[in-house]
Order: sequence, then structure tokens, then C-alpha cells
Amino acid sequence: MHILILALSRFDRPSGICRYAANLAKCLDEIEQISRITLVLGSWQEKYFLEDFQIDSEKIKIYPVNIKNSSIYRNIWFISQLPKLTKILNADLVHVSFPIPFFRFIFPCPVVATIHDFYPFDNPENFGFPNYIFNQLFTQICVKNADGITCVSQVTLSRLKYYFPQIYQQKLPTVIYNYVDFQNTQSQSPNIIENTPFILAVAQHRKNKNLDLLVQAYGLLIQNLQIDSITKLIIVGSEGPETQRLLQLVNNLSLEKSVIFSSSLSDPELCWLYQNCELFVCPSASEGFCLPLVEALYFSCQIVCSDIPILKEVGNSDCIYFSLEGEVVKNLSTAIIDAYNQHKIKSKTNDLRFAKANIADQYLDFYRKFITGKFD
Repeated sequence: MHILILALSRFDRPSGICRYAANLAKCLDEIEQISRITLVLGSWQEKYFLEDFQIDSEKIKIYPVNIKNSSIYRNIWFISQLPKLTKILNADLVHVSFPIPFFRFIFPCPVVATIHDFYPFDNPENFGFPNYIFNQLFTQICVKNADGITCVSQVTLSRLKYYFPQIYQQKLPTVIYNYVDFQNTQSQSPNIIENTPFILAVAQHRKNKNLDLLVQAYGLLIQNLQIDSITKLIIVGSEGPETQRLLQLVNNLSLEKSVIFSSSLSDPELCWLYQNCELFVCPSASEGFCLPLVEALYFSCQIVCSDIPILKEVGNSDCIYFSLEGEVVKNLSTAIIDAYNQHKIKSKTNDLRFAKANIADQYLDFYRKFITGKFD
């Protein structure tokens, strides 16, 4: 079985979408029935997939596409060249790792898609005008043309049902969680912090991530001497629409020496941060899945999360939750203090919902349905 994973995106450094595609490839690498995995990337992505995501397997072949990294060029390539490449490489199935525009009738084999979230519909401000319109359109085209659809959470599945009820009934999409496996990753200290305690957040600079709330809560705790003044706040994530606003907020609160932004870390460096943070905070207003939360759970971090359905679905009873109603900054700062007052021994946990072997079995069953045409 030859699976082609489409991971070509705009990101020139590690991001959540890219990490999903890399993890998918490494997951499929464990399946005996899959003999070959082709990972299609932009030429600007090859280096960090190999080095930061540690793609190193005889079974996984990286196919770099040398085009201009712009939305127009990428989308034209998806529509016109991806079907041709699929035929040339003789793939048995194409898995697009995020919504792209394509037309199924051009492809020589089944095409399945993973839907991570419905931000273009639920949070159009993440993209701005007119970008959100195109993202909505590409999502519509993708879900309508895909033979099969996987969602990364029950919450995302419910949003699919809400926005596309007919497609939900016709294609019976399934939920397959993202997995976490750092078993073979040797942690390495990044060059962004000295030997000082720190609070960690991992999120893109988007409005729904509520990073401004975290900065304000952190500043309040420092000001009130409720946490040690040497404690840093590290925010790992790619820049976005909220970047300038966050930088201005940090400046207004005189936290320039205390808040550290980083946008490009390898898996070993990320592991080190999870292993050594005082606590991990996820203050999001909405999420499709939140892989960083699963990673934090994997390392048994002390965790503070906003009280929203998806984070409750993923985190269960292993997190301290705060309300996004009322005095939100106060709610978050109180939850952080509560987390500090709890003592938790860090050790790797193994929630079977996110276990690599279980996820691999689910993908194999999912692919077989479309390759064999048997949907019993």
C-alpha cells in the first residue's frame, strides 16, 4: 500500500499543521501493510521536516515541490499538478493533511482529507478579509470532493455536521485523534532561556488563542508578587494577526525582559520545555484539537486550560480549568496559583486515546475502506 501525504503549505518553519503531517507519516511508518509513504512538501519545508521533525525512515520518501511560496501558486499546483504527481508515483491513496482545493474526478485513486477545525467559519477574524472567504471556499471544496473525511476531535466532527449536514450523512466522517510519541526524542535545551523557572504556552498568534489574556494574567501575578519575579513566560508559536498586538501589550506592561516569544523549535527543544516548565497554560477560546495540550499531558505537566468543550474532551480531569466568563484575567491568574499550589511528579503518561499504535490501526482500517471499496 502506497500512501501519498500532501503537506505542502506556506509555513517556512514548524507549525501545528506541519507537525500533524510529520506525525502522520511516522505513524504510518509503523504499519506493515503500508510499504511506501510519499510526503509532498514545498521545497522551503524540507529542511525542518528532516531536522526538526526528525523524519528518518527508508519507507518515508520526501518529495519537495519547487514552486513560488504564494497562495496562488500553491492552489494552482494543488488543482493541476497534484493529480498528475499521484498518477506518476502510482499512489494507492492520497491523504491531504489540511483542506485544499481539488477536484476528485482528476485523481486516479481515492482522496481523503483531515479537518482540524472550522476557524474560517467560526473565527474568520483569524484570517482577515478577504482571506477568510477563500479559506471557507477551499474547505467547502475539500469536504465535498474527498472520498473520506477524518476529524481530529468530536468537537470538530460536530462542527462539520453543523456546517455540512448532507456531507456528514453521506460520507460518515470519523474521528481519529492526533498522537504523541517522543519516545525516541532526546530532549535538548533551547537557546532562549537561562536556568530560570518559566510558564509555557504553545500557540500561534491568533485571536482565538487568547494569548493576550495569558500575558495580562502573568503580568498581574508578577505585579502582585504571587509568583517569583524571575519566572519567565515562554510563548512558542508562529507569528500571526495578533503578533504586533501582543508585542505592544508586553511593552505596555513593561514585561519585555520577562516574556519570551519563539517561533521555531525542534522536537528535542520542545520536549525540554515541556519537561522543565513550571506549568503549561492553554487559554484558548476555541480549538479544533490542541496538540500542544496532548504533548503537555504526555509529559505530565501541571496544566491550566480554559473551560471549553474541546479542552475538556482532551484534558479530562488532568487539568485545572478556568472560566472565560466574567473577570477572565482574574480567573486565569487564580487558576495559575491553584496549579502552583498542587504538587505533581512529572513522568510520561500513556493515554491510549493518543497512543501511536492505536492511531495507526485506525488509519489502516480507514484507508482500507476506500482502497478496497468495502465499507462493511
